[in-house]
Amino acid sequence: MKNVQFTETILRDANQSLIATRLPYEKFAPILSEMDKAGFYSVECWGGATFDVCLRFLNEDPWERLRKIRAAMPNTKLQMLLRGQNILGYKHYSDDVVRRFVRAAVRNGIDIIRIFDALNDIDNLKVAVEETVKQGALASGAISYTTSPVHTLEKYVEMVKELAAMGVGSICIKDMAGIMTPQSCYDLVSAIKDAVDLPVVLHTHSTTGLAFMTYLKGIEAGADVIDTAISPFSGGTSQPATETLHYTLKEMGYETGLDEKVLHAMADYFKPIRAEYLADGTLDPISMTTDPQCLIYQIPGGMLSNLLSQLKMLGASDKFEEALLETPRVRADMGYPPLVTPTSQLVGTQAVQNVLSGERYKNVGAEMKAYCRGEYGKTPAPIDPAVQAKILGGEQPIQGRYAETLPADLFEKAQAELGDTARCEEDVLSYIAFPQVAESFFEKRREAEERKVRYSVEQL
Repeated sequence: MKNVQFTETILRDANQSLIATRLPYEKFAPILSEMDKAGFYSVECWGGATFDVCLRFLNEDPWERLRKIRAAMPNTKLQMLLRGQNILGYKHYSDDVVRRFVRAAVRNGIDIIRIFDALNDIDNLKVAVEETVKQGALASGAISYTTSPVHTLEKYVEMVKELAAMGVGSICIKDMAGIMTPQSCYDLVSAIKDAVDLPVVLHTHSTTGLAFMTYLKGIEAGADVIDTAISPFSGGTSQPATETLHYTLKEMGYETGLDEKVLHAMADYFKPIRAEYLADGTLDPISMTTDPQCLIYQIPGGMLSNLLSQLKMLGASDKFEEALLETPRVRADMGYPPLVTPTSQLVGTQAVQNVLSGERYKNVGAEMKAYCRGEYGKTPAPIDPAVQAKILGGEQPIQGRYAETLPADLFEKAQAELGDTARCEEDVLSYIAFPQVAESFFEKRREAEERKVRYSVEQL
């Protein structure tokens, strides 16, 4: 009997996809000890947008959140998502900072680090993979899945072989837009299984309605682990439901290792929480719908809502269809980057600018200029030379690996800037990733502690 294991995403990607990561620790803390008994391969609980949102909106220390989850779930492997050389931010950091961040993540409780790069540039994955392996955690090397004239089966297999040579412990096919079809998944998993002797993990979203079928075909081809979300936070732009796939696979003769009673308890726990977010508007019903048009535009759900929101703010909602059509054109000009953070934001914002200004690439942001300079890495195909020349205005692109041009003393400088405000290495890393947001959080933390002391004194 073949085993198929499950990674549960409720603590990270499911709530990131549906409610913009607005799930504070206290909302899920009471169910953690029960989740620990479920029999999951892993629970994805950190990385992605959780770090930024904890500091910016939830007034939580992301490191403290991780330590609490670790203490409450001693029997489950904890997993995070890392953007390679971007760590958890939106730009590249020096190798020293990447290494420090990986060390701190493992030290605070992470067992598996899924490492991806928005361009699938292998050079942007090396340092994070190397340090993860060195720290004794499992490095899961991810392919950012997309389709284009240059994203062929052969290219993906070539990337997988390079990841295997780096020492990754598994290969993840990361389909962020839910556009991987069942047959494409079968073909890709089969090709990977033929090329390397490593477990294959499947990650997709229900956005286009393909996810359940895609997983079943992937499992048929030999996939070992699937990412799912407990039913109240499944579907739409999230992952397919954990319980549904467990029942289906069990009936087909697969062993999942999951405890159904625990899954029921989890679903019952999260149902009223989902209802709260629906009632206050945080969970937009649109996020729960099926949109096969994503197969045409290849735009992830989060990027789609972001495009609409940008146009609304500018009073140009009527330009939405035009911006949708412009997005794949910009993507082609930019060398067909997979549309995942941060390239999805770059391409989407540029498409909106092109439509609004009436002239393509008349208005270009600093991030797009940095992309064209080569600061995000090697693009899957060359950037259109005429577009690149227009954006850079005669400036020459960077040769080689951008991270090697960054100063090596970034951590020490940040430490000096923070002074006594930083209480530990983790504080400095938070500041490096999101300087203003972290400073604001540190100030709120100090004020809260002072209020607590005053209250204690008053009670004496």
